[in-house]
Amino acid sequence: MKTSWRSASLVASAAAVLALTTACGQESGTSSVGSQNVGATAAAGGYGGVGSGIGTGTSPSASSTAVGQGNLGAQSASAGKLEVSANAELGDVLTDSTGLTLYRFDEDTAEPPKSNCDGDCATAWPPVPADDASAGAGIDKALLGEVTRTDGTKQLTIGGWPAYRYAKDTKAGDLTGQGVGGKWYALAPTGKKASVASLPGLSTRNDPDLGEIVVDKNGMTVYRFAKDKAWPEPVSNCTGACLEKWPAVAPVSANDTKDVQKKGLMSFTRSDGVKQQTVNCSPIYTFSGDKEAGDTNGQGVGGTWYAVRPNGEMVGVSDK
Repeated sequence: MKTSWRSASLVASAAAVLALTTACGQESGTSSVGSQNVGATAAAGGYGGVGSGIGTGTSPSASSTAVGQGNLGAQSASAGKLEVSANAELGDVLTDSTGLTLYRFDEDTAEPPKSNCDGDCATAWPPVPADDASAGAGIDKALLGEVTRTDGTKQLTIGGWPAYRYAKDTKAGDLTGQGVGGKWYALAPTGKKASVASLPGLSTRNDPDLGEIVVDKNGMTVYRFAKDKAWPEPVSNCTGACLEKWPAVAPVSANDTKDVQKKGLMSFTRSDGVKQQTVNCSPIYTFSGDKEAGDTNGQGVGGTWYAVRPNGEMVGVSDK
């Protein structure tokens, strides 16, 4: 019985190795780096435009009704009893009583509380009024406060951070504002940015500018180097000082991934002896210039670095 089991195991292992080799061998040639460069620089300063964010999360309760496109006036309504919504990608997210996600802005300050979102910014990101806001289950009421805006109105703060809704969120659970401009993030019940610590080793997110891209366990954007090779076996041409700017992604178990193509999902040993992860056999990296989850500052750098699609393709580069 033991001999039979070991034989079957050896056969299965050999088949797995063959499958990975075949997957890399099927790479369809090299990419045309001269193609269009989508989002060579991330949307930096402003308040962002129409985002596609993460999409729809888990609605916190049956009372969290949809907010129709024609009812965006509700965006300026009081928050009511705040609730906690469990989101598969971000963990616990703070919402108002109707289930609309609350956000914070990196250009604001919490100590002392101050909002730096006025004018057109406040139209895209309506400040949440402080009046009538109360803490629901799982929220420390001591963290709720208010700040006086430049127009004299009182805005709700959570842990000192001014709270906003996003005009493009139209129903309970929407998270289309997450990561917009690299400066807008869903609020956790503590006032911090909603945590991405529970993300798989590799997963995807919907970026407002680049579409669906691969991110690592910290929510940081993953990139490919156009000078690398995937066929007949992975080869990284980013060495020395290059690796200081573009750290290689460490191996990730296939079981620790979500929505990333399994074919060609493997690790390899670099020329320096370090193991590196690939997506569709292409080596992947993060960028030292990305400081927060949601940043895409590496997109298009030098005309050779690009964010990665779930199937391993480079964003903005056509494979030929």
